[in-house]
Amino acid sequence: MSFETISVIGLGYIGLPTAAMFASRKLKVIGVDINENTVNTINQGKIHIVEPELDMIVHAAVTEGYLHATTVPKPADAFLVAVPTPFLKAVGQLASDTASHEPDLSYIETAAKSIAPVLKKGDLVILESTSPVGATEQMAEWLASARPDLSFPQQTGAAADVNIAHCPERVLPGHVVHELVENDRVIGGMTPRCSERSVQLYKTFVGGECVVTNARTAELAKLIENSFRDVNIAFANELSLICDELDINVWETIQLANRHPRVNILQPGPGVGGHCIAVDPWFIVSKTPEHAKLIHTARIVNDTKPAWVVKKVKEACFDLACNKDISPHKLTVACFGLAFKANIDDLRESPALEITKEIQQEWQGELLAVEPNIDSLPEELLGGKITLSDMAPALEKADVIVLLVDHKEFFQVNKTLLAEKRIIDTRGLWV
Repeated sequence: MSFETISVIGLGYIGLPTAAMFASRKLKVIGVDINENTVNTINQGKIHIVEPELDMIVHAAVTEGYLHATTVPKPADAFLVAVPTPFLKAVGQLASDTASHEPDLSYIETAAKSIAPVLKKGDLVILESTSPVGATEQMAEWLASARPDLSFPQQTGAAADVNIAHCPERVLPGHVVHELVENDRVIGGMTPRCSERSVQLYKTFVGGECVVTNARTAELAKLIENSFRDVNIAFANELSLICDELDINVWETIQLANRHPRVNILQPGPGVGGHCIAVDPWFIVSKTPEHAKLIHTARIVNDTKPAWVVKKVKEACFDLACNKDISPHKLTVACFGLAFKANIDDLRESPALEITKEIQQEWQGELLAVEPNIDSLPEELLGGKITLSDMAPALEKADVIVLLVDHKEFFQVNKTLLAEKRIIDTRGLWV
């Protein structure tokens, strides 16, 4: 069966680029999103996120009639679900508790129930959202419950009317367009037939190898990838705490250790952000808490790093105020960077944003935020005493500068301008 029409449910940082790539291959693509502003923006041939090259691809796809966005699912031959998988809200739980990081599958459930009425025999449904083990099977159950007139893989195996698979993305923000095409793809079908049809679909634009497995293995493989990175970052972040306690330059120490031919320590930072590395390890911990001890510890190390940074900012402010014999609140603090990584506008699970928010809540002096990739402050920072500032005035006014993200613009800072400032450099950029 051929795929003449593709529907992508969720037009965010993964869904929109994926929809655009199919549309660039001259396939009819229906993008679905509950946000009317997102839908309207895309139908104007524009994008609502920052991702190099994506704007040109979307504009061409919309202009040529291959991509159209809507708030309501329409019939298609393949449906790709790319919606968020956040945590359930756990009132009264500590941030390090497993109970505060139980996965919330309600977005997947809502997406499944929204496409169920338009499903037909021969359709393919793929869950792209990074999910805990068993989520694909759960999605299949929701679909089967909503459409008892159709058969699904868990009921009739290869003879199912609707095929279902899990095919997680594995791309780096800022490089999504290229990596969607070039990276290998893990294809986890609920049956071999489901995998076969999924490979056929992705080979429309994927140049990398499509590696076939089952749905549960595909789910865990994606979680393992990001947990591996999280553990390695936690090691670097823990080293930064140790070096600070011992009054040793962590950046130099790691550089020296990495001269060993079999050592490659990552660089520390203010924590870990984004909707992958900061989230996915908890999905493993939530399923197997008695076994995922190292993964759990790494999460705690990285999740508590922002509080350590805030503590260092407070110490710098009070020390400088004592030296100047003034109230600490007469000082100006500038936070450089709000995104979760360099050169993007993505603030999801951002430790830089968390740190800035914490400073804002406790700080009575002037607070500036420098984030070159956004035009207005995020909702989390509205209503407080904080100003979104350009880099030059922030460098001039600030007494204490907190470097949180190594955006390319910050590399250009003349270090002579920092001579009289107190610097909290979490990225080793100005050391």
